[in-house]
Amino acid sequence: MKITSSEYSVSAVREDQYPQDDFPEIALAGRSNVGKSSLINSFLNRKNLARTSSQPGKTQTLNFYKVNDSFYLVDVPGYGYAKVSKSQREKFGEMIQDYLETRADLKGLILLIDARHEPTADDISMYNYALMLDLPILVVTTKMDKLKKSQYNKVYANLKKHMDLNHEQVQVLTYSSETKLHLDELSAWISDKVE
Repeated sequence: MKITSSEYSVSAVREDQYPQDDFPEIALAGRSNVGKSSLINSFLNRKNLARTSSQPGKTQTLNFYKVNDSFYLVDVPGYGYAKVSKSQREKFGEMIQDYLETRADLKGLILLIDARHEPTADDISMYNYALMLDLPILVVTTKMDKLKKSQYNKVYANLKKHMDLNHEQVQVLTYSSETKLHLDELSAWISDKVE
């Protein structure tokens, strides 16, 4: 997929604020600080379109990025960040749930998991939730550049230990925003879902 244009479109917390142009959408979910903004920027070949923050838990809205005037990437608030109050976490949960369960334009979910760690309980429940919704899922292990080559096999084994990956609608990809490892495969998966 050739990226010809990309722009931040809108931040939303409820349905009446979502874009109304019926373009297909791909949601990106993952715990805070897993590298969602970095993945968006590297995929779009932009430096700072999606704001990366040294402060986890900064994204508190659904952020819509319009790509090629034909589809959206939707950055979902990161989960599992302790400094956010319980009521705030519940609000995030409801907002994400409403979006994932009711949005007809949603064509797939990219679930980001930090390659350096085992999937968290939140990662596993988000994965199972997406399976239940019957969404096409791309599990992306981020920050692969931080690992030695000899650790690569362990990453997939770690996932398999905690998640049942044997589903037709599930694919797994190792990724690095730094080195652009598997950028073409990421691009192909997104392309397949939005075209």
